[in-house]
Amino acid sequence: MPQIKLRLGFEELRSIDSATFAGAYLDLGTPFENPLRAFKITNNSNVDITVSFDGGTTDHEFIPAGSFFLFDITSNRVWDAALEIAAQTQVSVKGSAGTGLVYLSAYYAR
Repeated sequence: MPQIKLRLGFEELRSIDSATFAGAYLDLGTPFENPLRAFKITNNSNVDITVSFDGGTTDHEFIPAGSFFLFDITSNRVWDAALEIAAQTQVSVKGSAGTGLVYLSAYYAR
């Protein structure tokens, strides 16, 4: 088995206020700076949201109010291959105007 010399890196926490929602997609912070191994979207608002991973073109995920979506891309990876979400991927969210924030936490290997 190869020696692993990777360390977990953390991207800056992204957030958006659900009061700004008007039914159209809004960017949830900036695109990812690094290829991601895991991320979490926490919907700490009182409205349901829809998530897009292509900048708001396609609906990809639904997250009910007060819940979260955890995506651990590499938890079961094989040693000679890694599946990652590409750097520069833009996450966008939409919903009705509400109260509370939506957060995006992102993790990468460095």
